[in-house]
Amino acid sequence: MSTHDAEATLGPIKLCGCPDFTRTRMSRRRLLGTAAAGAGALVGAQMVGDAFMQVAYGGTPGGNVVVVMSLRGGADGLSMVVPRGVDHDHLADWRPTIFVPESTLLGADPRFGLHPALGDLLPMWNAGTFGAVHAVGLAAPNRSHFEAMEEVEDADPGSTARVGWINRLIGIDPGASPQDAVSLGSTLLPTAMVGPAPALGAYRVADLTVADVGTTPGARRTSLRTMWSRDDSVLGDGVRLAVQSTSALASLVNSAPDTVHVDAYPEGPLAEVLANTAALIRADVGTRVVAVDYGDWDMHEGVGLVDGGWMFDHLRHFAAAMKAFFTDLGSSASRVTVVTISEFGRRLEENGDGGLDHGYGNAMLLLGAGVSGGEVHGAWPGLAAADLEDGDLAMRQDFRSVLWEVMSHRFPDISGSRAQLFPGFTPENVGAMT
Repeated sequence: MSTHDAEATLGPIKLCGCPDFTRTRMSRRRLLGTAAAGAGALVGAQMVGDAFMQVAYGGTPGGNVVVVMSLRGGADGLSMVVPRGVDHDHLADWRPTIFVPESTLLGADPRFGLHPALGDLLPMWNAGTFGAVHAVGLAAPNRSHFEAMEEVEDADPGSTARVGWINRLIGIDPGASPQDAVSLGSTLLPTAMVGPAPALGAYRVADLTVADVGTTPGARRTSLRTMWSRDDSVLGDGVRLAVQSTSALASLVNSAPDTVHVDAYPEGPLAEVLANTAALIRADVGTRVVAVDYGDWDMHEGVGLVDGGWMFDHLRHFAAAMKAFFTDLGSSASRVTVVTISEFGRRLEENGDGGLDHGYGNAMLLLGAGVSGGEVHGAWPGLAAADLEDGDLAMRQDFRSVLWEVMSHRFPDISGSRAQLFPGFTPENVGAMT
């Protein structure tokens, strides 16, 4: 894929001055387009624009669905969910040119306010279906994009096993089939999806099929089934599973032109991926967890001002896309929860380029069904100099505590499987779910 092709698919490539993040992004780009000959749907993962999605852990029709959105690149939680009062004064001292004025903050939480670019989501906040958890992070600071992303997606510190936490979630169900774990946009698997459980990948919902040749419907599928029936290799297993799954998903594929409502979303990297996610959820094929990647948060320079710039534009797109997503879901919205995660937060102090370098503590946003919204949850360390972790917001909630609370509340059937999902970890009660 050429640079021009990559930008057409993923949007303009911003050079943030962070080689660690640039290498990670470009390695993903180089892997786009890889596929096995003859199959339209393959085992793998996906990328659409700067958003990539994996759908995992199949369930019964009509069940709950959790969308895990990774704000890849290290989103600044202190810009998204801003402290009020004395800690806002500290923030303004550390960020004299880019701080969000307290007078512009949204929401009635007495301790925190939302960045004004999130205005499209204020009705959900006021209705109690949008909340947040602050001072979230890894057990120990890690300011490397690659290593921190690996830690977040493995969610199993110290283990040498290459099994991501979403794959472990899929594996809780011993009878999981490929359509229980679907990814759209690429055949590239993120770390969270790596492991022994099956996953089905395609670029869009409409590609979850095997293209026919000639005039006989299903001829290529039949040929592939025959060709690979005796092959006991990993590739053979993958092709047979893909053929089997595309047969089961035929009705979803056939309806895709009418059910994927891209035009209902604001233009930007989340439009296609969320439109396809909504169509998949409405199709009710047993999907329980969807992970979406909304990238380009590595703002070492040019964060911008409260009414415009990189941060404002990113948050405004997120808010408008989320509003469109819940509208697009229709009646299915009552069973969908969204939770955001990022590899780390940003430094408390701005740098000389009007940006923010890699930090530690961060914020997680939660939207939709089951959320205890309209407030910010979790212990808060404060922003006085004595409260910081080497110049960063300190961590008070391990991110796994939030993920476990979301998953166990939405999927009570996994409540006895905590050790399988997050080995060796005892979560705290955060109170972010009802």
